[in-house]
Amino acid sequence: MKNHLSRRQFLHQASLAAAGFWAAPHITSGLRAAAASGDLLQHASIGSGGMARSDIEGLMRGHARLVAVADVDLVQARALKKSFPDVKIYQDWRELLDKEKSIQSVNVTVPDHMHAPIAMAAMQLGRHVYCQKPLTHDVYEARQLTEYARKEKLVTQMGIQIHSSGTYREAVRIIQDGAIGKIKEVHTWSNKAWGDPSPLPTRTDKVPADFNWDSWLGTASARPFIGESYYHPGNWRKRLDFGTGTFGDMGCHIYDPVFKALELTAPISLRSEGPAPNEWNWAINARIEYVFPGTTFTDGKTVKITWYDGNQRPPNEVVPDLDGEKLPGQGSLFLGTKGAMLLPHIARAQLFPEKDFEGWTRPKVGENDHWQQFVEACRGNDKTSANFDYAGPLTEAILLGSVATRFPNTTMQWDAKGLKFANVPEGNQYIRRQYRKGWEVKGL
Repeated sequence: MKNHLSRRQFLHQASLAAAGFWAAPHITSGLRAAAASGDLLQHASIGSGGMARSDIEGLMRGHARLVAVADVDLVQARALKKSFPDVKIYQDWRELLDKEKSIQSVNVTVPDHMHAPIAMAAMQLGRHVYCQKPLTHDVYEARQLTEYARKEKLVTQMGIQIHSSGTYREAVRIIQDGAIGKIKEVHTWSNKAWGDPSPLPTRTDKVPADFNWDSWLGTASARPFIGESYYHPGNWRKRLDFGTGTFGDMGCHIYDPVFKALELTAPISLRSEGPAPNEWNWAINARIEYVFPGTTFTDGKTVKITWYDGNQRPPNEVVPDLDGEKLPGQGSLFLGTKGAMLLPHIARAQLFPEKDFEGWTRPKVGENDHWQQFVEACRGNDKTSANFDYAGPLTEAILLGSVATRFPNTTMQWDAKGLKFANVPEGNQYIRRQYRKGWEVKGL
């Protein structure tokens, strides 16, 4: 049963995912709409280049109007005017939120450390929020955003667009339909290496023209600027104070169908068996073992989910016979009581052993549009599927793994209600960080 995609098909689907042609199922409720169904949604973007540009284009495909954009790098913001000549440009997102009274929604597509303060400030003004993954930089922030959005009945969506693809939705259905039985354990991995074992460079570089370094730092402590993309625009993901490493970057994507299919909640415990970060940067080659409470779809009272990145992969002894199929560079392996499911990132799921699934019929799952689902929910015509009630707990679980890497070979018991580690109190300092003076946001 060779039901996987060809390389050409895979690359085509991956390009669609990057361009924003994935969508999501309709499962959430109780979200407040800001715009009448016949009106254009008045929208602003915090961020203008890279993934922000993709978010803008995805959101503007439908009944929305881009009113304003804020970006600390004015070179990127000005480039956006070629496509949106009427857009107003700000360098400070706080000024945009203060002056643009007509906007009804924002997308937050900036480095991870600024997701929570911007999203919370926007929600406190009654704006609906589309926020990139991971939802926040720290666990406490994720909890606060989730609770505030729920209380205020705001429309929210996290930017895990592959959550909405037919590929991932189909995989969720396969697991929940019981095709491979109850799930005994899951292994997930990414070959990305958003870490850096080297020390902080000692040099100080000149800040580029039209780039506000202080605003880019935002809630983080002040420090000298280092050029050659050490921070901006791309390598901030490797830095402890700004990014969340490979797990934070890719975990929200790859863990998503696992979290959704098994209907996971907060973990009971977690343990890192990989290297610890240094003083400045995340490590690579992580191996993080989670134990979650069992659910309707798992075999037993608990279920173990293990993450690997960099060069790490599931050990040979846990990988079943995949009929000659090799593990992809990124993906998940579900081990069930009746078989196994390999879910590449991003391609259709494959079931093994193939002989046991001859004649098996795939569930029929359609496609929607992740960005337009948010737009239409704001307009009162739809509901989002990756709202903060879903994305918040998913992000919390992912970020806990990042904290665990600071304490290698230590089983850490997690008290979700108390938002603390029960047996490793020194780990609790990493649940919530202090914002730099002048950058505090109420509720965080």
